[in-house]
Amino acid sequence: MFMKLSTDEVDPMTAHFDTARFDGALLPEREPQERDFTAGDGTRIHYRHWHHHAAQARRGAVVLLHRGHEHGGRMAHLPGDPALAAFDVYAWDARGHGLSEGARGAAPDFATLVGDLDRFMRHICTRDGLAMHEIALVGQSVGAVIAATWVHDYAPDIRSMVLAAPAFDVNLFVPGARDALAAWHRLRGNFTVNSYVQPSMLTSDPARAASYASDPLVTRAISSEVLLDLYRTAKRVMDDAAAIHVPVQVLIAGADRVVKPEIQHRFHAALGAAKKECHIFPGLRHDILGEADRAPVLAEIGRFLGECFASPAVVPSLLEADRTGFTRNETDRLSRPIAPLSFKGFSVALSRLGLRLGGFLSQGIALGHRTGFDSGSTLDYVYRNEARGRGWLGRKVDRAYLDAIGWRGIRQRKRHVETLIVNALARLNAEGRPARIIDIAAGHGRYVLDAIAAAEQRPESILVRDFCPENVTAGRALTARRGLSDVARFEQGDAFDGDDLAQADPSPTLAVVSGLYELFQENAPVRASLDGLARAMPDGALLVYTGQPWHPQLEYIARVLTSHRGGQPWVMRRRSQAEMDQLVAAAGFRKIEQKIDRWGIFTVSLAERVRQ
Repeated sequence: MFMKLSTDEVDPMTAHFDTARFDGALLPEREPQERDFTAGDGTRIHYRHWHHHAAQARRGAVVLLHRGHEHGGRMAHLPGDPALAAFDVYAWDARGHGLSEGARGAAPDFATLVGDLDRFMRHICTRDGLAMHEIALVGQSVGAVIAATWVHDYAPDIRSMVLAAPAFDVNLFVPGARDALAAWHRLRGNFTVNSYVQPSMLTSDPARAASYASDPLVTRAISSEVLLDLYRTAKRVMDDAAAIHVPVQVLIAGADRVVKPEIQHRFHAALGAAKKECHIFPGLRHDILGEADRAPVLAEIGRFLGECFASPAVVPSLLEADRTGFTRNETDRLSRPIAPLSFKGFSVALSRLGLRLGGFLSQGIALGHRTGFDSGSTLDYVYRNEARGRGWLGRKVDRAYLDAIGWRGIRQRKRHVETLIVNALARLNAEGRPARIIDIAAGHGRYVLDAIAAAEQRPESILVRDFCPENVTAGRALTARRGLSDVARFEQGDAFDGDDLAQADPSPTLAVVSGLYELFQENAPVRASLDGLARAMPDGALLVYTGQPWHPQLEYIARVLTSHRGGQPWVMRRRSQAEMDQLVAAAGFRKIEQKIDRWGIFTVSLAERVRQ
């Protein structure tokens, strides 16, 4: 049973049911606790927590994510529904919305909102003693895209996810509006766009529409940065929906004029989840969870959550995803030659010719041709980010090369690696553990040495290894210039020789593997490497590792660029974050933190060694 909201009786910001009926009995209303948590950049984020009804044993928790422009208070009617009586319920105000800090309707980028969600989920797990597998997400509109992106990018083992009218493709009505926004954004920088959506487009419930129009905490503005990022991120997640294995329920409003339902159908069809549902509700508008006739919607949510929580979560094993699965199929396609007389063959030939000519002008491109575009020398050049070439034109070509999205992602990965190394050193220091670092494939070792320079405490020892003699020589010189030769030694070693790694002396308490596993398609050598590290490391030791769940230039790289392995085509097999995390977990590590760039290309994670 559900009851309509009445703005004559209830504040629209904190609207809730007076009573809830469960199995024929009336249950007392649940009053929320108002709380805050701190985002990674110090922004204070507000949220509400409703404890499960005392008459019911707690089944788990449900986290509600509001739609764009709104706040968690506008989802406060949902905890009163009988379907959620046995769950703790949480609802945040996304940054820049409701009672949370931040410029109204704005964020540095969409990835920041996803990162906020990751921090929020870890916050409630720590504060309230929850495990991720005890939590389900219910996201609406933009909130649904945040939820789907988090599940895709961070691969949490939550119980399930409900996406209500997900805003994968917002209907701007005016032809070319998106391109115009992007062009104006490039010229002017970030600016504010006011929503065209009228309350009557959201819901047919007059009280609900009136409460939206009068709610002082509704934010009609949205920054162009977030709006454009929303489109780009939604497309990436939709195109890679096969990487999502969490049980998913998609709810589509049949009379939705705000977002395009055909994209929602396509997303559902592409999902990799074994348990997935898609339901259409004719006549309902975009605010599908706040519609006058929302009872069937809430009933479907309650049934789905009940089924998902009725039995332990089943997580598919991805340890052999290198042999079968969508990324294996993708790699096989990229490895097959293309007909030279086809349009694609002609385009690839032109790209190769352009890159060859660019090598005569750009120092970076020439280095890539000589050592491989995935070599340690190339990465060190990208890290330094100093355009060099023959004259003014050569420097311009080199700058364009260094500004390619993949290299920008690499530099962000370096910053994230350094941050997590610093965090790991601080954690070891706080626990009274010695800091003994090993990097098993460091290239020139620049990111490790930069991280140590930024850390408050100096490690007891640093063992830096690489397979390439040229990198070892360059790394030793860089170590000497940094004045770290007394604690750091640079030596040649095979990062995939598990037995050799297991004998590392002294026993490392912090291992770093950056940009290595992404270069190799097979999982067997990765498992051997991780197993060797695990044998060398004591309980509580830490591992920083990277991943590449997605790349926008994967085909260009495979068809045009060459690798350090004898000039062969640089064909990469993507590993979903879930696959990478499972490989790490199988070796005896537990992930405790993760970062990802705004484009969703490179991830950096911190894990703890735990005995199984």
